[in-house]
Amino acid sequence: MNEMTRLVQNHDYLTPRIAGKSGISKFKFYKYVRENGLEPVSRGVYSTGADWVDELYVLHKRCPNAVFSHDEAFYYHGLTDREPFVHTLTIYSGYNAHRLTADGSCKVYTVKRELLDVGKIIVKDNDGNMIPMYDLERTICDLMRSRSSIEAQDFNSVLKTYVSRRDKDLNRLMEYAKLFRVDNVIRRYMGVLL
Repeated sequence: MNEMTRLVQNHDYLTPRIAGKSGISKFKFYKYVRENGLEPVSRGVYSTGADWVDELYVLHKRCPNAVFSHDEAFYYHGLTDREPFVHTLTIYSGYNAHRLTADGSCKVYTVKRELLDVGKIIVKDNDGNMIPMYDLERTICDLMRSRSSIEAQDFNSVLKTYVSRRDKDLNRLMEYAKLFRVDNVIRRYMGVLL
C-alpha cells in the first residue's frame, strides 16, 4: 500500500500540507487527486469520500492559524441557543482574509498576533473533528470588544447566561480583560449583574 492510499484511508479531508508532512510532493498529491477524482470541498481541501462536509473543520484546514470565536463560540459554549448564520473566526492583524470572507459564509475578526492564542483551546465539533476555539472567558472578552456590533438583546442574553454559570472563572476573565483593555467595561457590567 502506498503512502497516499494510507493517507486517504486515515483522513476524511486531505490538503497538500498533510501530504507534505508524509513526504508526498505537491505534484504527486495533485496527480493522485486528479486520477482518483477526489472532490474539492474548499480551496486546497479535498474530501476523501465523506458524505457530509464538516464546514468548521474545512475552514480550520483552510486557515490553520484562525481560531473560532464570537457567534461560533457563543453557540458552542451554550451562551446562546441560536446557531450562527455565518462562521466567525479570529486571525492576527495583517492576515489577508479576503478568500475567507468573499463568499459571505465567514466573518473574520482580527487581533494583534501576540493575543491570538490567549484563551485558545481545542474542542471537538459536532462531527467529531478537533478544531481551535476560544474558552469561555476569552469569548466574554470578545463579546465586550465587539459590543457595538452585537445586537443589545443578544449581548445582554449572552452576558446574563455567562454570569449564571457555575463554571465561570472571574479571575481568568479579569486577567484576559486586562490584556484586551476591556477590564473597566467588564467591571461595570459585572458590578450590575453579580
